[in-house]
Amino acid sequence: MNNLLIFGLGYTGRRLAQSLQREGWDVFGTVRTTDKLEQLKAQGLHPVLFEEVNDLIPKATHILCSIPPGEEGDPALNSYASAFKVKKFQWVGYFSTTGVYGDLKGDMATEATPTNPSNLRSLRRVQAEHNWQLLAPSAHVFRLPGIYGPGRSILDRLKGGQSSYTKKVGHRFSRIHVDDIIGAVIASIKQPRHGSTYNIVDDMAAETDDLIKFSCSLLGCSLPEAVPFAQANLSPMARSFYSDNRTVSNSLMKSDLNYTLKYPTYREGLKAIFDSYSAG
Repeated sequence: MNNLLIFGLGYTGRRLAQSLQREGWDVFGTVRTTDKLEQLKAQGLHPVLFEEVNDLIPKATHILCSIPPGEEGDPALNSYASAFKVKKFQWVGYFSTTGVYGDLKGDMATEATPTNPSNLRSLRRVQAEHNWQLLAPSAHVFRLPGIYGPGRSILDRLKGGQSSYTKKVGHRFSRIHVDDIIGAVIASIKQPRHGSTYNIVDDMAAETDDLIKFSCSLLGCSLPEAVPFAQANLSPMARSFYSDNRTVSNSLMKSDLNYTLKYPTYREGLKAIFDSYSAG
């Protein structure tokens, strides 16, 4: 039986686990607290405490790490690198970020673009990518942009009462619907290209202003206040998102994985979320 062990059973990891379970896979994923353990068990998932996966690693045929590195590096590698070394996995995946490219002044990044992170958070991702590929030269690296999906989108924030947003003219973000991450990862699992790196992004980087206007048109609500970037009261992390400006190519994902996006732009993705909420 195919057996996937996911380090970090978060938003994307949970949806991947559910998709593969429907295909007959045995999927386990790590969590940090007993509260989360019980919550995910009730959802039909198979969570396990991060500290208690030693017995699962020898049984796993596939490994995916979605935990962001911290000050001391990648937690999964720090705790289990020696166990990984003695096991030959059929497939290894690592979730990174398109932030590793840094600020390209609006130019496009491909997987061949040199990494040039502009903040410590993205620098740690570059180091984690390197360390995973050192441990497992066959590892697949997936560089992800802003992730959205049901329960985690601008629609949810507007419905929740968001009254303002930051506007920076000419600044575009790349995004990806969570279901397209799942689709691309499963395509990689079924047809591995060992040692490959992929940008998993949609076809249209867009300004926040565009998303706000489109979302308000769906919801039939008034536009929230647009606060110019120079006047916005942002956390250091939020401000760092606006310091980088780039578009990201997904050509390799399409050609190498033969994957067709379910939601090519935010318009299709947000409309599907809106329709699901209306139906539900």
